[in-house]
Parts: sequence; structure tokens; C-alpha cells
Amino acid sequence: MNGLGGLNKSPNGVVLGLVQMQLPVVATPADLARQTGRIVEMVAKARRNMPGLDLVVFPEYALHGLSMDTSPAILCRLDGPEVAAFRQACIDNTVWGCLSIMEYNPHGNPYNSGIIISDTGELRLYYRKLHPWVPVEPWEPGDLGIPVIEGPKGAKLALIICHDGMFPEMAREAAYKGAEIMLRTAGYTAPIRESWRFTNQSNAFCNLMVTASVCMCGSDGSFDSMGEAMVVNFDGSIIAHATTGRPDEILTAEVRPDLVREARAHWGVENNIYQLGHRGFSAVKGGAGDCPYTYMRDLLAGRYRLPWEDAVRVTDGTSCGLPPPTREYGPKRQDAAE
Repeated sequence: MNGLGGLNKSPNGVVLGLVQMQLPVVATPADLARQTGRIVEMVAKARRNMPGLDLVVFPEYALHGLSMDTSPAILCRLDGPEVAAFRQACIDNTVWGCLSIMEYNPHGNPYNSGIIISDTGELRLYYRKLHPWVPVEPWEPGDLGIPVIEGPKGAKLALIICHDGMFPEMAREAAYKGAEIMLRTAGYTAPIRESWRFTNQSNAFCNLMVTASVCMCGSDGSFDSMGEAMVVNFDGSIIAHATTGRPDEILTAEVRPDLVREARAHWGVENNIYQLGHRGFSAVKGGAGDCPYTYMRDLLAGRYRLPWEDAVRVTDGTSCGLPPPTREYGPKRQDAAE
């Protein structure tokens, strides 16, 4: 199935390269420019390492490191020099790229954004992290949903970022919109190792979808990111897994979107994403298509509230040194910022 990590590429295969990028320290515009150049170099390395590579994936924080610095001087824009350099790197090496930026937001805190660029330099996917890792991360919650695009070899791609993957609704939404491969980029450190592994597997199996996930790696002198690049097949089995924790290692694997499509069409038992909306179809024609889940109905109605809501003690970022927010999310946020 894996073709020796993509060395033996099948006609229907998509070869992924997951870069366990060395965790950088980025505090100045000069640091940012230097790290941009380093990422460009790693795109070229990935191509040299695997001539059949279709998509190279960099972790969250590959450009900015883990400082959580919101200084405008080191934030990025889609039309800025960093993204321009990434686009040119994809063109020069004829490879698709998934990359991470901390994006300037004129109306509030920065967005933690991910992009996918085609092998011709076209910006094909633009995503803002929906679930920042609170209370630690100061990023504005994303407002673009979960886009799904047609990627290399016609594979349907989605991207989520780090903590997003701890919410099963994220993977379900990606698959519901057609994703056959879901990328998950992260900066996680070692305490999250086991949770990372089993959520990557459950996200794949519960949605008959390939998941390809990678973290930053190594130490910046304060934090130690874990690497843990892994590719999981649609049945939940691990195709490839980097367990050495070696910075700048590139884990490669071939995945088969055509087999994802086959499973989604032909599986009866455990075709869970289909069966969610067709409960008990062996007893009821077409299955029950209702929504029996209270939390879904309450979330949609704006009345989501846990039975233990009043007991929750961490409800903002003050425990991590962040000021309590005053802006509201949604239509009023721009007015509140002004």
C-alpha cells in the first residue's frame, strides 16, 4: 500500500512529505526573513529527497516559532514577501506545498493561518485555525470554515491546525465536504504525544479518510516540539510514523485517494460518516435523518451550555499572561475593535 514511502509510486498514488521542521526562534523581521529562506531550502530538499513527491507539508509555527509574539513587525499577509517566496519555491520545485503563517488582522489579534499552494504557484487553499489552543494561544478564532480543494492527482484535500484535531467535528466537517486526505499541522510538545496519535487514527477511521499530520521538532531553548509525523489510512491503520524525534526529518508516504472513494462507496459495516445521517437503515427505509444530538441543536441555536458550565475556572487567557479580551466575536467584532 505504501510503496516503500513513495519510492515505488503507483499510478493512483499521492506521495506526501511531512517536514518535522526544527523549531526556530523568530523575534525580528531579520529572523523572519532568515526562516523564510530556510523553509524555501527545505522545499527543495524534499523534492531532491523524493523525486515522486506530490505535496510537501510544513508544521504550524514553521515560520514563526512558538513565541506567540503578536508584534505587527513579524506578522504576515497573503500578499507579503514570505508567501511570495513560498509560491516561488513550489514553482521552482514543481511541488504542492502546505505552509503556516501568523496573519496580520487589522481588527484584532492575528490569525493562525494555513495555506496550500499548487505546483504552479497558485494559492489554492486558505484556512484560519478555528480552535486556537486556549488558554495559551492568543490567536483570533478562524472565520473561513474548513475549505476543501482538489489537490495533486485530483485528491480532495482539507487542512486543519493542531488543536482543531481534538474536536471530532472538525474531521467530520472536512470529510462531509468531500475531503479524502486531511492534513493536520501542529507545534505540539511531548505531553500531547499520545492524544496526537489516537486522534489522528480516530479522525481517519471515523470518516473513512486519510490523515497526514506533522509537528514542529526539536528545541528552541525553551520549548521542545515532538515531531511525530504520521500518516494514517482510512481504516485507522498507521501507514508511516516518524518516532525518532529528529528535527528536519521528512517522513514520506504514498496514499491512495482512489481506495478512500472505493471504501466510502462499498463499505457497509463501519461506513460511519454515511450512517450518521441514515440511522438504522436496515429497519427504516433510507434510515432516520433527524438530529438526535442536543449539543448540535444547542450550538446552532446559540445556547450551548455544559451541565458543569458554572464550575469551569479557565475561561480566558489570563492564566497564561494574556489580558482578558473585551471584543465580541461575530458581526460586532469590527465595531468593537474600532
